[in-house]
Amino acid sequence: MTTIDSFDHDIPAESDFGYTQAIRSGELIHVSGQLAFDDAGEFLHAGDFSAQLKQTYANMDKVLGHYGATRNQVVSQTVYVVDLRQNAAAAAEGNRGYFGDHRPVSTVLGVTELTLPGQVVEISFVVDTRLPA
Repeated sequence: MTTIDSFDHDIPAESDFGYTQAIRSGELIHVSGQLAFDDAGEFLHAGDFSAQLKQTYANMDKVLGHYGATRNQVVSQTVYVVDLRQNAAAAAEGNRGYFGDHRPVSTVLGVTELTLPGQVVEISFVVDTRLPA
C-alpha cells in the first residue's frame, strides 16, 4: 500500500471543493492554485492585485516549507490573472521579486474570472526536490 504525501492548509475550501493543496510524487511536488487567503481560510484583498499576489506568495512559501523545499526548486508555474493587460506589469514585478535570479518556466494566462468574487490572481506550480535548495 502506497501512502500519499499530501499537504493541506486545513481551510474549508479543501473539503468543500474536494482537493488537496499539494501532493508529492517521487521527487516532484504538484501544487494546486494558491490564492490570497489567511490561516482561517478567509479570502483577503478582494480586487487588490498587488496585495493578493503578496499573500499568494506567502501561501506558496507555506507549501514549500512543509516539504523543506525552496523557491529555487520551483520548476514551473501557471499564473492566472484577471484583467491581464492592467495587471501584467505588477505580475512581472511580483514574479521577479519572489524568485530573484531563479527563473522557473512560466505560463501567464489572462482569465475572465476566478473562483471567488474579487479574486484576481492564482498560481499553481511544480517543485523538483532534486534541484539545489
